[in-house]
Formats: sequence, structure tokens, C-alpha cells
Amino acid sequence: MGIPLFKGTEVERLRVAGLAAAGTLAHVAGKLQPGVTTADIDAWVREDTARRGGTPSQLGYKGFPATVCTSRNHVVCHGIPRQDEHLKSGDIVNVDVTTCLDGFHGDTSATFLIGEVSSDAKHVVDVARRCRDAGVAVVRHGARLGDIGAAVMALAKAEGCSVVEEFGGHGIGRQMHGPPHVSHVGKAGTGITLRSGMVITIEPMVNLGRPDIRLMPDGWTVVTADGSLSAQFEHTVLVTRDGCEVLTPGELSLHVASGC
Repeated sequence: MGIPLFKGTEVERLRVAGLAAAGTLAHVAGKLQPGVTTADIDAWVREDTARRGGTPSQLGYKGFPATVCTSRNHVVCHGIPRQDEHLKSGDIVNVDVTTCLDGFHGDTSATFLIGEVSSDAKHVVDVARRCRDAGVAVVRHGARLGDIGAAVMALAKAEGCSVVEEFGGHGIGRQMHGPPHVSHVGKAGTGITLRSGMVITIEPMVNLGRPDIRLMPDGWTVVTADGSLSAQFEHTVLVTRDGCEVLTPGELSLHVASGC
């Protein structure tokens, strides 16, 4: 499949791009509050990415009209920021940032809880975060791609949630999206063998209800078919001999206070 293996200065440039994306996501996280529009988030990503010397990888990708995906409540992925879409207390919103810096890409996302949210919202966000971490935990040289999906799927099922099958992670590096496709459902011991130097994203989309999805008329926005909440977390990871290195590190405060 032509999956690149990165080494030396390439890895260092990937680290820099990953840290830039993680930094922009943290910057946005600190500004979220009820009343903010998803268009505000787009502007903040645009400004902060430029401040860090990068460009937003998503802008114009296959015609995508924004610098960031903002996916709120039942939106699974690829939500388009809008001036008329305001965050309100009780919402959850995923912010998906991808930065290109010095020819390499870093990709990361998190789902934030706005104000006072329901127990269901807290649950699906917590499960999505733990599903991402479960997928990351099995990555190492010699592991199989199916090990990631098996780990994610087992945790989600145990917690009464489902995993979207139509979308997954991907290879990343000099391209924002490249091989391999990283499914978040799968069978352990199947799929390609991971090799040291591969760089992939792990980004499970976890639904509170069924895994079925539908595409909205704008051609981008994907929502849960049953209207249930959906959450997602994402890291870019480098496969190493004894595990992996998270290239988009950082601890984020996921709960946003109700504001003044």
C-alpha cells in the first residue's frame, strides 16, 4: 500500500507539526463558553495556526470550506462551522484540528462538555476518550491493524455504546490522509502488521445509540441516524519498537463552565 516509514529529521518535523496542532486545540479549548459560535472556533483556529507558522490542512481539502471541523451533539464528524450555530449549556462539541507545518501534518481532536450537561453526554464523551486511549495502547512494532479496532470495539460495547464503522483513522505525514485506513472495529490478529516508523491517527467516533449514520445535504456533515449523541477523540501516533509515541500530546480540560 506504499505506507511510508519515517525516521530521523522527518520524525522531528512530525513532532513539531503534532505539537502545533495540539497547541491550537488547547488554545481553542481555553476560549470555549456558551454563546460562542462555531464560526468563532474557525477564526481562532485560523489565527492560532498562523501564529505558530502553520497552515490549516483541512481548508480546501476536497473542497472543505473551513479550517476546522466542529461537530456538535448528534453530529458524528465533518461539521462545518457556522455563524448562526451557537454553543449552549448542555451541548457537547468536537473540535478537530489539523496543522501543516514545514511540509508535515499533525491531527488531533477532542470533545468538550459545555456548561451543565446530561449524564448521557458525560458518558459518551468519557467512553470516546477511553476508546481512543485503548486503541493507542495496543500500537507497537509487530502489532496488527485489527488489534486497534478490536480494543476500541470491546470497550465501547462493554460501556453500552457503539462505534461508527464507515470512518476511521488514517496514515499521516507529508499527506494529511494516506494509507493505511485505520478501522475502529476489527478482529485482533488481522490486518497489516504495524512497523516502526509508521505514523497513523487513532480517532474512534463513538455513539450513545446505534452506529448507523447519514450524510446531510451539504455533502459533509455526518450525523447519527437515530439522533443520539456522538463523541470523538483523536491522536496522531508514531509506531515504535516498544510501543508508540503520541505526537499530539497534552491534557485538556474537557468541561467548559457555564460562563459569567
